[in-house]
Amino acid sequence: MNGTDNPTRENNDCGDAAPYITFLEAMKPLTGKWKIEILWALAQQTRRFGELRRALPGITQHMLSLRLRELEAEGLVKRTVYPENVLRVEYEISEAVHGLKPVFQAVIAWSQQYGPLSRRTGDQAAETSSSGKDMAA
Repeated sequence: MNGTDNPTRENNDCGDAAPYITFLEAMKPLTGKWKIEILWALAQQTRRFGELRRALPGITQHMLSLRLRELEAEGLVKRTVYPENVLRVEYEISEAVHGLKPVFQAVIAWSQQYGPLSRRTGDQAAETSSSGKDMAA
């Protein structure tokens, strides 16, 4: 890794470096395979480990356990242990992630307008229009 691989105040080309560096630092705990998916699932409801695993098809037990530990260490997920006859552990998002809910909603709105699904829908509409099957004709 050379000096240009790590963004600093000296080597970025984004104007004022402070917001750029703040943005990158804010994104660090959110990046990593499965982290956003886990946070999204927990933003919908508090879940036990097995429930969370079923909500995320394709994630392995090891990966889920690893990511939950990381998210808990970063203060993004709260783990509550209930000392009952059968140990019960629940995971929920922290207050910090509650603050991200409007961002999640904004990303959904953006995706609906500009994301892959809207592009596919737009492409299909263009094909229908160019094939002479336009309803206005």
